Amino acid sequence: MKDYIRVCDVEKYYGNASNVTKAIDRVSFTVAQGEFMGVMGASGSGKTTLLNLLSTIDRATAGHIWYGDTDIAEMNENDLARFRKANLGFVFQDYNLLDTLTIEENIILAMALRKEGKKEIQQKCDEILRLLCIEDVRDQFPYQVSGGQKQRCACARALVNRPRLILADEPTGALDSRSAQTLLETFTDMNRKWNATILMVTHDAFSASYCSRILFLKDGRIFHELLRGSKDRREFLNEILDVLALTGGE
Repeated sequence: MKDYIRVCDVEKYYGNASNVTKAIDRVSFTVAQGEFMGVMGASGSGKTTLLNLLSTIDRATAGHIWYGDTDIAEMNENDLARFRKANLGFVFQDYNLLDTLTIEENIILAMALRKEGKKEIQQKCDEILRLLCIEDVRDQFPYQVSGGQKQRCACARALVNRPRLILADEPTGALDSRSAQTLLETFTDMNRKWNATILMVTHDAFSASYCSRILFLKDGRIFHELLRGSKDRREFLNEILDVLALTGGE
């Protein structure tokens, strides 16, 4: 598979000269187009910082992050905003839905800035509602539906524009086990059917077992890497738990 993302010697520091925290310490790796990759590590290992750098929410102190032939470290804020809108989809633990809009309206809002026709927008919305099994709550407001349905709405909003990369930060953290499994199976379907590239930060070994590859961070550095290959999910889960025991992960 062709590399879509190349992270080259990336460093991230916080603080000032008298009190510097190195959150990311010369990290390098690649992500292939169509890969479902997980990032794990104990609290404070740098995994959320790394996701923020990849999502253009934060800027690296040093190093380069290439998306294809584009180095986001060299882009200004306006170019980054355009890049983000055209290429990235976000799924967060806290949903980030607008309570004054229905489930359907929250999804349509994600397409509103793309200048597509009303008919095309509605067709895309209907398709993603069916795919994520939330058609029956389309006219309800976020406070009227379950946590799993809210997260599937957030997922629909992230996926409806078919982004090249989906960035997920602890997406199952607020879900019960059944809802978490449904969401992870949806990610797997998107990965296989649409060749969507997914990068998911998680502390949960069960969630990570759905990935095809996992990077483990410790003190801002890559400590270990696991490839699923032909292993079944149960076997891969046991390997993940063994590595987490070494990293101090939950």
